[in-house]
Amino acid sequence: MQTEAQPTAPPRPWAPWLPMVLTGLAVRWAVIPFVYRDWLDPFVLEHWAFGRVGRSIAQGQGFGNPLADTGLSALLPPVYPYVLAGIFKIFGIYTVTSIVAALALNSVFSALTSIPVFYVAKKCFGERAGKWAAWAWAFFPYGVYYGADWAWSTCLVALLLCWCFLIAIDLEDSSSHLHWLGFGLLGGVTALTEPVVLSVLPLLGAWTCYGRFRRRRSWLAPGAVAALGALAVIAPWILRDYVIFHRWIPIRSGYGMELYIGNNGYSKSWVNRDLHPNHNRAEQSEYERAGEIAYMEHKRDQAEAYIHAHRAWYACMVVRRATYMWTGYWSLAPEYLKEEPLDPPNIFVQTTVSLLALIGLWRAFRTNASVAVRFAIVLVFFPAAYYFSHPETYYLRPADPIFVVLAGYACATWFGRAQRGAGGLPSPQRAVSI
Repeated sequence: MQTEAQPTAPPRPWAPWLPMVLTGLAVRWAVIPFVYRDWLDPFVLEHWAFGRVGRSIAQGQGFGNPLADTGLSALLPPVYPYVLAGIFKIFGIYTVTSIVAALALNSVFSALTSIPVFYVAKKCFGERAGKWAAWAWAFFPYGVYYGADWAWSTCLVALLLCWCFLIAIDLEDSSSHLHWLGFGLLGGVTALTEPVVLSVLPLLGAWTCYGRFRRRRSWLAPGAVAALGALAVIAPWILRDYVIFHRWIPIRSGYGMELYIGNNGYSKSWVNRDLHPNHNRAEQSEYERAGEIAYMEHKRDQAEAYIHAHRAWYACMVVRRATYMWTGYWSLAPEYLKEEPLDPPNIFVQTTVSLLALIGLWRAFRTNASVAVRFAIVLVFFPAAYYFSHPETYYLRPADPIFVVLAGYACATWFGRAQRGAGGLPSPQRAVSI
């Protein structure tokens, strides 16, 4: 007896994330013609640390000269300067074409982030949340701005970190050592792009191992393979720094300077740029005279001495920095807003995104705490280092994809409830058990 064939869903003509990626890329590229000239300002080029190192590499002088022509350096992590060096080799150093190419490539990094955003949200919260999050990322104001007008490593770090987050989820069900090795290798590349990701990547890996332990699956050997993969990527750079500077340097050397320019009694803004060698001739002279490592150690000593002598001030500043990272608010004083005229709209955008992300995190904990912990790791630990040194407007941006996933989940659940109330689409899929 023949049974009637069941209808099958027609195959999708393209990947579900493709429209988001193409739209996001079009939006970002459309902005570049209006902003690229800012990067041709000689003052900007002279103080563009990544650009200076990229130029040094392209000219055959090695990885160095970030703040002055002082030779080899460990001030910056290596990945993005080498990306810029490749662009300079192809299109010329500091030419219009090379600047546009750098911004266009960053826009590609930013637009491609829609892919892991979609899959993270879909895997954890359902396909509706994936679409909400990926479309939100396509038009996300910070994603557009930092993609089209920020020749820095920010967009590349955001893309890599979001992929690491997704892979860490998938590894809970994978016993393949090659998969774990890939996670470690990608994590190492991400750390060499921006070391602050080491505040979350080991914890994400550890949580995955803990999930496997709870399910009585092997975890020690896979975790060790991932750790060895990361070490294999990071160790050569650390060894290079040790051979050159005779110091153990955790990927980059600039912590002392960053601590100093943020902790010196100045509180009108989140950082005192007048103490940076780029803006202070006396500081630059000390940097050139003492050398990079000795200068950074001196700045660290100065900052720590000030912190120990002014602990109440420091505690207050830590709170203000945390507030700034989550809300964009530092001050509404006229003299401050004269220097930071975009702060009022930034306060609205950052506060809205943070609130939506926290609502999404709260709902995630109610649905599946094991999934929610992964997101909490990023939200809690990624910005924490900047509370104690100093923030910048772009420091939280590599974590934006995780914020957008949670915000997309919050919006998708609201929208789903409204539709169910009107007799529309079914509710979003419950978070998968990870």
